[in-house]
Amino acid sequence: MALLAGGVTIATLSRQPHAPAAPKGPEIRADLERHVTSFTSAFGPHGGYRPPARDERRAVADGVGLLLDGRREEAARRLSSVGYGMLTLTDRATGRRYAEIAESDGSGAGTGRGWGRVYIDLDSPPRWSVQVPHPVADHDTERLGVAVLRGAPGGVLVLAGAHRRAGRGDEADVAHRVDTVFHAVCGELVDRGMPGIQVHGFADDSAPAYDAIVSTGRGEDGREEARGLARELRDGGLEVCRAWARRCPLEGRSNRQGRRAAAEEVPFLHLEFSRSVRDDEERRTRTAEAVAATAADWG
Repeated sequence: MALLAGGVTIATLSRQPHAPAAPKGPEIRADLERHVTSFTSAFGPHGGYRPPARDERRAVADGVGLLLDGRREEAARRLSSVGYGMLTLTDRATGRRYAEIAESDGSGAGTGRGWGRVYIDLDSPPRWSVQVPHPVADHDTERLGVAVLRGAPGGVLVLAGAHRRAGRGDEADVAHRVDTVFHAVCGELVDRGMPGIQVHGFADDSAPAYDAIVSTGRGEDGREEARGLARELRDGGLEVCRAWARRCPLEGRSNRQGRRAAAEEVPFLHLEFSRSVRDDEERRTRTAEAVAATAADWG
């Protein structure tokens, strides 16, 4: 359960029976990948980032939950209290509609806060999430995230709002912190029983024997889906390290979102892909299709 300021309780559901209502307000048509990469193109290791206060990160997560519950006017009020807004984006490439939850100035990066964005499928009941904690830093993982969202109905894309080395120390490394908007939103989705897929990237020389590393992170939920995905990736020509079968580098066992999911026994897949896979458009497309097929099974 999540609480609004003043003690008003938001009921959460383990499964959403209906697609959420489109936000009232602006509607745009855009290529979703170009729209997202235009946003992330401003990210850099010396960019701005301000850690959100507890009530600020809770407000964004509550807004996401309220929209998922169909309470769009309440969602808009809750989000606006911390400078966030909503619009409806129709993807030119697919014709599908998504709710965009983003900082109200439309830039995010320009505010120096760097808290991120959320995209919610409006044409199907939301069932799963794809999470991109290190856009730009893990080159082209933002493109992978969009491709997975496009590839299966019922998805929610949670996108970090800054380079992982922005700000001071590791405060913008959202995969390893709990005091971020990214973590709060992912936690809201876990509370609803929604499985998560988190996409990362590694340099080829970090694990030269592999193209992909598939793990369920700290927990074991999602193991069946992980096995199926590993088979699909291997059938597509990738060398895959399966973390349940052997010791793998970059297993994601310290990943904070994975730990949160494990505590609630909600499936979570931690996926690492080599730079060679991410840089090759054909291989990236095939990889996204395999990941999306796994997500579709949750639908």
